[in-house]
Amino acid sequence: MKLLTYDSGSGPRCGVLSEDLVIDVTALLGVERTLCDLQALLELGDSPIERVREALASDIAAPAVPLPMVRLRAPVLQPPTVRDFFSYEGHASGQGARELHEAWYRLPIFYFSNTLRIFGHEDVVPVPSATDRLDFELELGCVIGREGSDIAAADALDYIAGFCIFNDFSARDLQFDEMAVGLGPAKGKDSATALGPWLVTTDEMAPYLRNGRLQVNCAARVNGDVWLAEGDGGAAHHNWGDFVERASRDSRIVPGDVLGSGTVSGGSVPEAIARGIDSARYLQPGDVVELEVEGIGTLRNTLGPKAFVDPDYRYKPK
Repeated sequence: MKLLTYDSGSGPRCGVLSEDLVIDVTALLGVERTLCDLQALLELGDSPIERVREALASDIAAPAVPLPMVRLRAPVLQPPTVRDFFSYEGHASGQGARELHEAWYRLPIFYFSNTLRIFGHEDVVPVPSATDRLDFELELGCVIGREGSDIAAADALDYIAGFCIFNDFSARDLQFDEMAVGLGPAKGKDSATALGPWLVTTDEMAPYLRNGRLQVNCAARVNGDVWLAEGDGGAAHHNWGDFVERASRDSRIVPGDVLGSGTVSGGSVPEAIARGIDSARYLQPGDVVELEVEGIGTLRNTLGPKAFVDPDYRYKPK
């Protein structure tokens, strides 16, 4: 199934896509409180995805709206946490330009991103005012469906509700400044993460899952120009089981948490420049970024204007 968060004019609601119709999950399940996003559905417990599947099969009457008539929101509007991993060697090494520390191969390493700056499909993403090097990052994402702690990698898929596309917008000049002093990434990743266009449930993505990795083709386009045609989603060094195990060890994951795979090799601006893509450059206001993943769909965002431009801003990278 494809589960989503949508707005048809009366606020966000959780929906399920049936052919080209978005069906309201609140009415489909007959629950009392409005389910405003996918997280609210997952928090119901008692196998909520299976309950949606059974309700669809039983032809229960529920309001439905044609997909082109709704605004798609991020599947989870404000995740409890966003952990973004770093699992593709080509990207991590700058396509072999630098040697990776042995810890990269040994550990699934992640950073925490900003849960207050989540954007959905077709949302306008503002350009951070202090950066001149805004990058996109083509990643795979998953949403956690069950609470747990100290989960073994072998059991991880039981905790993943499904998968989406994850665009980690990154202010590279800010990021490199802060990481030069041994902390971060933080401010360089503070402005925007886009998720969507919906969540494809784990059972539907099962044909692509091999050795705990999604063997999917990934593509990136900017203003219609192809900057990456055949990114290999299955080339991750660590897999989804490793991510869930690492995130939950001595900690806790809950419904609605988001995990990112890290950037698929080739899925960023510097990598497109290095491959000799003529139009490749850092992102600017007005650019349209499209990320496409086999089995999931396309996540599209337009870059909005900078919020303000202050030439004397003292925290702007030199």
